[in-house]
Amino acid sequence: MDAVDAAFDVTPREEFLPERDRRRASYDGPIDIGHGQTNSQPRTVAAMLRLLDVRRGQRVLDVGAGSGWTTALLAELTGPTGEVVGVEVVPSLVEFGAANLARTGRGWASIRAVAQGVMGNPPGAPYDRILVSAEARELPGALVEQLAPGGRMVIPVAGTMLLVVRDANDVQDVQVTRHGGYRFVPLV
Repeated sequence: MDAVDAAFDVTPREEFLPERDRRRASYDGPIDIGHGQTNSQPRTVAAMLRLLDVRRGQRVLDVGAGSGWTTALLAELTGPTGEVVGVEVVPSLVEFGAANLARTGRGWASIRAVAQGVMGNPPGAPYDRILVSAEARELPGALVEQLAPGGRMVIPVAGTMLLVVRDANDVQDVQVTRHGGYRFVPLV
């Protein structure tokens, strides 16, 4: 079992869903959590986490934290020597996600509100890893700038999953590779 599978095993999806939908947790598709947002398809989340290649002790930014599930998964992957910051624009989802995350006991992870139009968490940058669970129309330079040297970001852009890797020695050099077609709620 790899680290992503192990994180899924100890972070049950149903604990991050509205009570009315918890019986649907095994459904391999997105589940509505309100406000036009979803708890993403498990197979998609697993693919994104494998591309992100999170390591113990890393600082990770989770953009579009929603229900808190991806933030909790990332916290499991970083372990207590890491730090995970989830950001969300919908105030009631910040509360919902933060409450769900708090029940996991992973105190090295948090979810906070970010104003609409703010990309990521610039004051906390740089991050070793950035996971974006909403679709951008084009690659946001503001998020690329928040990547540490050698950092990785996984983000859906115009229907395609991108892996963005910042060079460890030349931070102006960024490699972008494509990893299949996906649909997500829009990044606002």
